[in-house]
Amino acid sequence: MRFHLFASLALGVLLAACSSTPPASEDAGTVATAADSPEAAAAYEEARDVDCRAAGGTLQPLGRLQRVQCVIPYADAGKSCSSKSDCSGQCLASAEVTAGAVATGTCQRDVSQNFGCRQRIDGGKAQGTLCVD
Repeated sequence: MRFHLFASLALGVLLAACSSTPPASEDAGTVATAADSPEAAAAYEEARDVDCRAAGGTLQPLGRLQRVQCVIPYADAGKSCSSKSDCSGQCLASAEVTAGAVATGTCQRDVSQNFGCRQRIDGGKAQGTLCVD
């Protein structure tokens, strides 16, 4: 009986030590960080937009979650291709082709084209269609 009591107590102490809840203190809830400040958040977004534009891109909401990302066009966008090695991004089918069929495509325009449904061309053959939210 004592062993079970001791084991339960030891297990409780170990689990408490692994807790992700920070210890309570008098200052808890009163310490603000720069990330919590609306001014800091606005400055961060402005710097992010400036950096993105300097790289030749624009900030755009992408995907199902509409997360804002810097979208930079690929230099070879729209170029004819038969494999990913021909492009900075992916080689994509212009129209749906039967998987395994001989095909050519065009180099993707930018990273935003990763969302939605698309069919890659690799080694001169159409791959299966992939849909990404």
